[in-house]
Amino acid sequence: MAAALIAAGTVVRSGLIIYVMILCALLGAAMEKIAYRPLRSKPRLSALITALGVSFFLENFCSLDAVFTTRYQAFPRLIQNKELLHLDSLGISISNMFVINTAILVVILVALWILVERTLIGKQMRAVAFDMKTASLMGINVDKVITITFMIGPALAGVSGILYAMNYGILQSPFLGFWPGIKAFIAAVLGGIGSLPGAVLGAFIMGTTEVFANSIDSNLGFAAAFLVLIVILLLRPSGILGRKDREKV
Repeated sequence: MAAALIAAGTVVRSGLIIYVMILCALLGAAMEKIAYRPLRSKPRLSALITALGVSFFLENFCSLDAVFTTRYQAFPRLIQNKELLHLDSLGISISNMFVINTAILVVILVALWILVERTLIGKQMRAVAFDMKTASLMGINVDKVITITFMIGPALAGVSGILYAMNYGILQSPFLGFWPGIKAFIAAVLGGIGSLPGAVLGAFIMGTTEVFANSIDSNLGFAAAFLVLIVILLLRPSGILGRKDREKV
């Protein structure tokens, strides 16, 4: 949401999309320092409630007329949407935006996997996620690692926000990121929290299910996605590609 609004209002017009990622990263660092860091030692439920509160605050703040307003706005057409392939017999249509989205997804996924699995900061992220106190005792700057993590997430969300707005060509309102955010969360849980390939697989399964459900009835799309999530959690609580953590007694 924030990325799309920032891009439409300022950065895209100057052709410097990279600054959207930078601004979103700075926004993520500010949120971590103000809203999340004071609750780090509190129960996880507190952080979850705070996340919802921050989300609602940003959405309602951006809905002010002095900021972005709730009116529909046209998003700048950076790339014209053109059909590259159409197969009537199979009902398949592939556009240049689909190819661009897929290519960007692959690049980001590979880069993120390399960052998490092959770099020092990635190893530190995994250590902090596994045991924050032990990581701190081993000399890892926990505050720095968490802040960087909070910057990477919004920066990547900035890319997805721009792509989302480019595909539809319009900014519905500051609340446009609510349902995509819910779907992203479902996809991550469905594929397995902490698994990058799992998140992509979960998103693909959820999207395919939603499309088939919508072909039956337009009101079944969201319900079908949640139904798939419930079934997966009942059969495999860790997600499709998630790892089961065993606790030693």
